[in-house]
Amino acid sequence: MSEQFMADRIFAGVLLLVAIGYTIIAFTVIRAPFQYDPLGPESWPRILGLVAIPCILFVLVRPDVETFGMPLRTWGRLAALVVMLSGYAYLFQPLGFILATIVFCMALALMLGSRIVPALAFSVGIGLGGYFLCTKLLDLNLPAGILTFLR
Repeated sequence: MSEQFMADRIFAGVLLLVAIGYTIIAFTVIRAPFQYDPLGPESWPRILGLVAIPCILFVLVRPDVETFGMPLRTWGRLAALVVMLSGYAYLFQPLGFILATIVFCMALALMLGSRIVPALAFSVGIGLGGYFLCTKLLDLNLPAGILTFLR
C-alpha cells in the first residue's frame, strides 16, 4: 500500500472520529430554547453530522489514489483568501454587512482577474442584494455599521 493511500485512510479515520463525536454532541448536547423555523436550530447540526459520516466512510473505504499537487501561485491565492476572510470577519461589525461585503467581494473579484467595473457591479449587487434579502425577506439581523440609516 502506498504512502498516499495510507495518509488518506489515516486522515479519514481521524475525521470519522471527529464526525462521530460531533454527531453525538449534536444529538445530545445542542438544545435551543425555542424553535423559530420548521426544522429548528437543532436540526442543522444533526443533518450535517448524519451526512458527514457516510461521506467520510466512503473516503475511508475508497481513498483517492492520485496525488494532490498545487502550484505555488494557488497556495498564495488560498493564503490571500484566508487573510481576506479574516479581514471580512473583523470589519463585519464596524463597517456593517453591506460595506464589508462590498469590500470583500471587490477584492475577491479583482484577485480572480475581473475588470474593475464588473467587479464593482458584482460587489455592490451582492452587498445590497444580500442585505435586503436577509433583512427583509428572511427577517435576519445584520449589522448596518456606519450605514445606520438603513435600519
